[in-house]
Amino acid sequence: MDTKKRRFPSGLWRRIVRSGRWLRPGLGVKRWVVIIFAGASFLAVGFALFVLDIYRTVPDTWWLPLIQAISLQTLPRLLRVIIFGGIGLLIVLGGIYGLNRALLLPFHRPGHDVVDTIETHRRRQFGPRVVAIGGGHGLAMLLRGLKEYSHRITAVVTVADDGGSSGRLRETLGILPPGDIRNCLAALSNDEAMMAQLFQYRFANGGGGLDGHSFGNLFITALSGITGSIEEAIAESGRVLAVHGCVLPSSLHDVKLVADIVPPHATQEVRIRGESRIPKIGGRIRRIWLDPNNPPAFPKVVQAILAADMILVGPGSLYTSILPNLLVPDITAAIHANRGFKVYICNVATQPGETEGFTCGDHIRALDDHVGNDLFNLVLHNNHYQGKLLENMQWVSLGDDADIGYPMYMVDLIDENEPWHHDSKKLASVLMDLYQARTGPLAAP
Repeated sequence: MDTKKRRFPSGLWRRIVRSGRWLRPGLGVKRWVVIIFAGASFLAVGFALFVLDIYRTVPDTWWLPLIQAISLQTLPRLLRVIIFGGIGLLIVLGGIYGLNRALLLPFHRPGHDVVDTIETHRRRQFGPRVVAIGGGHGLAMLLRGLKEYSHRITAVVTVADDGGSSGRLRETLGILPPGDIRNCLAALSNDEAMMAQLFQYRFANGGGGLDGHSFGNLFITALSGITGSIEEAIAESGRVLAVHGCVLPSSLHDVKLVADIVPPHATQEVRIRGESRIPKIGGRIRRIWLDPNNPPAFPKVVQAILAADMILVGPGSLYTSILPNLLVPDITAAIHANRGFKVYICNVATQPGETEGFTCGDHIRALDDHVGNDLFNLVLHNNHYQGKLLENMQWVSLGDDADIGYPMYMVDLIDENEPWHHDSKKLASVLMDLYQARTGPLAAP
C-alpha cells in the first residue's frame, strides 16, 4: 500500500497562494469582500428557507430520496453546514477573483502583477504631500523619482522662461511659457512611453514655422486657447498623460527676469533682461529680481505649500530656475509658515554662466541674500566626486566655509551615466528615508 502523501499540484498551490494576496492589508479589497459575503449570506438564508419549505412539504414520491441525498441528510448537521458553507465560500471568492480580473484587464500592464499594481497604487495614493520647487531638467528628474513613492506631488515651476520654443510662444501668443510645465508633466506621467515621448518631441529644422517647437508646448498652447486658461490646459494635459499629482505655475503674471552682472574681465555691472540671456553673459551675478516686482503667487501654489508634508527646493539652475520661484513673495512666506520637512537639494556640478566656481555654501548664501535665511530644515549635498563632467563644469564641493547655517546630509547622489546630474532613484530614496526618519545621521562637514 502506498503510504506517500499526495501533494497539491504546484500550479494549483501557486494559484491558491496568489489568490490569498488579494487579502493583503492596504489594498482596500477586504471591506468589499465582507460586504459581498454579507449580501451572499442573506441570499443564501433566503434560498435555504425556500428549499427547506419545499423539503418539508414535498410528497412522499420517488424523488424524495434524491432530495435527501443531495441535502446530505445522512450526515450530522454541523458537518453539512461546514460542507455547504465551504462550497459557497469558494464559489463566491472565485467569482470575485474572476470579476476583478475581468474588470482590471483593460488596465493591466503586461509583466506587472495585478495585486502588486493595486498595492503600489494604494501606497502611493496615501504617500506624503510633496511640493517640489524649481524648473528645467533638475525638477523633472526629481519628479521622476518621487512619483514612485507618492501620488500627492505638486510641482511648482517658474514662468520667467523666455528662450527657445517657450519664448517664441510667449512672445507671439502672450501665454505663460509652457516648456518647464511640459517637462514636469512628462516626468510625472504614469507611463513614460509613447504619449510622454510624443509630448517631448521637438520639430527639427526644415519644419517651417514649427522649427524648434516641441509638440507638448503646442499642445498646451492649443488647450489654453480651448479652455480659456493655462491652468485648465495643464490639468487637461495631465489627464492625457495619466499624471498623478499636478504641475502649477508659480504666478499667472507675465514676469521677466532681470539681473545685475559683472562680466568677465570687467569691473562695472551690466543689467541683463531676460532669463535666456543671463547665462550667456557669464561673469558674477550680483543680484536678480522679477519685473514687475512682487508678483502675486498662483493661489493653488500657496495652498499646496501650506498643506505640504515635505517641501523640496532644487536641484536646478540657481538663478534662472530656483530663485525666480522664490522671488514671488507669497511663495517664500508660505514656505516660512509651513511646519513640514523643508530640504534644499544642492546641485552636484556648477553651471557655466551662472554658478562657475560655486561651492555649496555659495549656493546657500545666494539664496539667503535674495529671499532671507531659515528657509530650510536640511541641505542635501552630494559627496561623490567621481566621473567625467562636461566642459567648463566643476564639482560643487562643500568648500572651506563649513558653517553654512543649516544641517547637512551628504551622500552619493550622482547619475553614473551623466555625473553632472542627480540620479532620480537615488535622490528620491534618500529623501523618503530622511522624511520617514526626520532625524537621520547628519554627515559632519
